[in-house]
Formats: sequence, C-alpha cells, structure tokens
Amino acid sequence: MEALNTSNVEDAAELKFGEEFKDIDILSNAQVAVILQFSARSAVNRDEELHDVYRKTQKYVDRYNTLTNQEKNNQELVKELDNLQDALTTFRKETDAGEELELHGYEVAALMNLVATDTAVEEATSLIPSLSRFPEAAIDEILDLIRTTMIRIVS
Repeated sequence: MEALNTSNVEDAAELKFGEEFKDIDILSNAQVAVILQFSARSAVNRDEELHDVYRKTQKYVDRYNTLTNQEKNNQELVKELDNLQDALTTFRKETDAGEELELHGYEVAALMNLVATDTAVEEATSLIPSLSRFPEAAIDEILDLIRTTMIRIVS
C-alpha cells in the first residue's frame, strides 16, 4: 500500500493552502456583502437581472455577516472594515524565542467573520486553531481590535 503524501495537503489549521491561494486577498463576509450590494445596485441601474449564484452568495453573507449597521452608509462601513483589516494584517507579536508572529490572510478574514463583542480567547482558538501559535495575551489584543471596531460599526 502506498503512503499518503501529506506535504501537499491543504489544512487551514496549519495555514497550508494550495498555490491558487498564494497571492490573493481573502475577504470577510462583511466585505463581500458591501461588494454585492454595490453590484446589485449597478445591475438594477443597468436593468440587468441578478444571477442565481449572486442571490445565493448574497443570502449566505447576509446570514453570517456580523458587521452591519443599516444606519451607516457603505463608505463608512467600508472605511471601518478596511481599517480593521489593515490593523489585523499589520498586527505583529514577538514570541519569547524572538520569532515574529503575524496573522495570515485566512485568519484575518476568519476573525472578522466570527467575532462578536463577547468572543473569548478559547472560543477564537477553537474556531481558528492556527491562532494557538500566539500567546493568549496577543489573541486577546487581536480580539480587542475587533471588539472596538464592532462597537463603532453597530453603534
């Protein structure tokens, strides 16, 4: 029996992704929702019908998008989401061994998707196992960044 070659196996918990994910930006549900809303308005203005895939994607992101506020316009929301994504993307922590840790794009999007104002470190690491490489204090700092943004968005 031939042994399974696990070196090419994709695994989000280990931050192993295929080549097709190498140089792409990963978007959160909230970012996709804003893009879809804009494209829907554009389609209506051009008197075009929305494709079934569009409607299914819109339904999904509407269901799981936690960063919304109907009273804020899209420009405000996009600015808040971009600022949050930038803060998470540039987040760095040095370990006791001197290694600098940073968040992967997958982790940034996953964090933006899961966080509510009461998300705890244990919950975040159980849902995004790759975060366990960070010290608990660093994960709590990351969650605080998201909480602060969520409060600004929803209030």
